Amino acid sequence: MRFRNSIRFDSNYHCHSSYCDGKKRPGKYAQIAFDGGMKTIGFSSHAPLPFKAEWAMKKKDLETYFRDIEDLKSNYAGKMEIYAGLEVDYIPRISSPQSRFIRSLPLDYTIGSVHFVDKFRDGAHFEIDGSTTVFQRGLGEIFHGDIRLLIKRYYSLIRKMLERAPPDILGHIDKIKIHNRDKRFFDEKAAWYQEEVLHTLEVLSATPTILEVNTRGFYKNKTSDLYPSQWILQQAAEMGIPVTIDSDAHHPNELSLGFEQALEAIKKAGFDTFWVLSNFYWKKRKVKHQQYRRDK
Repeated sequence: MRFRNSIRFDSNYHCHSSYCDGKKRPGKYAQIAFDGGMKTIGFSSHAPLPFKAEWAMKKKDLETYFRDIEDLKSNYAGKMEIYAGLEVDYIPRISSPQSRFIRSLPLDYTIGSVHFVDKFRDGAHFEIDGSTTVFQRGLGEIFHGDIRLLIKRYYSLIRKMLERAPPDILGHIDKIKIHNRDKRFFDEKAAWYQEEVLHTLEVLSATPTILEVNTRGFYKNKTSDLYPSQWILQQAAEMGIPVTIDSDAHHPNELSLGFEQALEAIKKAGFDTFWVLSNFYWKKRKVKHQQYRRDK
């Protein structure tokens, strides 16, 4: 399936630049966002980690990262709002959206995500959204081939993050399905799976954290649905959980990919509002067709 930026959206808070695993400097993202009529863009490079992760920002680059974003804030003042964020991994005793280190940084917001679930026998961290081969190895070596154990552990980590270190935005809540095209590993309709998700939504609903509707898996053809799946969005709407829409862009041309599908998904689920940053405060905005402007 091919996607293009047929829909322009006012905001995107999940953007990865060349400071981590993105393809261009923040200035290029800002330029394309502004030229496309966006009102707000937030940068969210992967926060540094104390072990090797090719896609994470280097700690030594943090100062330059924030300085670049501050320069962009000045350059676009009165024209477009620009925010400094980080996508922070939750790894018990290692990384957290509420760690002293993260709270010491000049951040406007955080995205909290789980990419790692425990360790291999050799001590390497098991990245659940790497290759399918690595996923299968982790499933076999760490969880003895029991997909239920792996998924229960994944969602338990998200719940611990929400309870102990809630971020502003919860990133791609069900990314554990990234290798699950054609129900290769599990069935989302299974009672045990839905119980894990619903328990996680219940915990989320008791926090101020906003649920991200993330389009990347969909437009990259990794998943047949958004993160989260439609049935999860419907449950979130019934629970009154706030949502925001992001593309998890790794290139400026991805800034609004999949947003038309995301708009339809949240409307179908029963949402009539989504949340945006405005003047450094999170605010509700009505879902209106005018917010999604088709290219001519």
